[in-house]
Amino acid sequence: MTKDLKPLAVSLGDPAGIGPEIAVRAVIASNAPPCVLLGQRAVAERALALVAPDHQLQVVAHPGEAPLSASHLRLVETGVPGLVTYGVVSAQAGAAAFDAIRAGIGLCLSGEASGLVTAPIHKEALSAAGVPFPGHTEMLAHYAGGVEVAMMLANGVIRTVLVTIHVALSKAVELADFDANLRAIRLAHEGCRAFGIAHPRVAVAGLNPHAGEGGLFGREEIEIISPAIKAARAEGIDASGPWPGDTVFMQARKGHFDVVVAQYHDQGLIPVKYLGLEEGVNITLGLPFVRTSPDHGTAFDIAGMGIADAGSMRLALRQAEVMAKARLQAATPA
Repeated sequence: MTKDLKPLAVSLGDPAGIGPEIAVRAVIASNAPPCVLLGQRAVAERALALVAPDHQLQVVAHPGEAPLSASHLRLVETGVPGLVTYGVVSAQAGAAAFDAIRAGIGLCLSGEASGLVTAPIHKEALSAAGVPFPGHTEMLAHYAGGVEVAMMLANGVIRTVLVTIHVALSKAVELADFDANLRAIRLAHEGCRAFGIAHPRVAVAGLNPHAGEGGLFGREEIEIISPAIKAARAEGIDASGPWPGDTVFMQARKGHFDVVVAQYHDQGLIPVKYLGLEEGVNITLGLPFVRTSPDHGTAFDIAGMGIADAGSMRLALRQAEVMAKARLQAATPA
């Protein structure tokens, strides 16, 4: 007998950006599963007044509280009360975003939420607040117990998993070692299986132009990436490469691969984002709970105008629901 799906926790993101308004729009547009917002009450009320004045806010102590009516959006309050100015980087905004994310992680780990969907945050604001993490992925891994994670960006055409994430390019070259490549390949394989792909085809991009051209443009492909692919294949993973980074995504788009493992942040994210920010979803692989987010940023330039497109946020909610249901079904005895 299948248990009921717990609510999805939805953090409001940086209150100076578009996060609160797209979170509200997405939750209203999603009839199921039930969702609970995480953030400051004043921020949520400002977003409702901006994009959904016919809805009301209901502050709850925990996600399990039933909504008063269909027009009520539930909120678990986090952070210090107060509003920030739209479009301005501030320590106050960074702290508010961080508090909501930590609360969401706690709800997922305690089993009160079936997953966490996060609205965009601003890395400069996090830094200003003294947060010791450059982004969601790092803080999620830390508070989940130091687990090994990877970032997957997915849309209707391609999926990509990153070997390295929020570091300088010079540092990424150093960090893209054998262990990091093998870990990313494994997580890409597992992530595709969570999408329902029984036998994922994992393409691994090279680090250097033309995948090193046999050592002419660098030896990382020979000494690091190829051995990691060989090790993954020995585990039964259908991994191949290293493929040239400038053509492998085209091959994936044609259906030759199910996922591409990219060596560094922009190598993987540019192809996905080029196809449209409103169509992409960010998924953190390797966590003991589901986490998704839109694949765009805080858009300070349009924050507070009520015109932000919530398409990617809606997809993030939908993907979180699919993955949470799959986890629940897998954990439920037959």
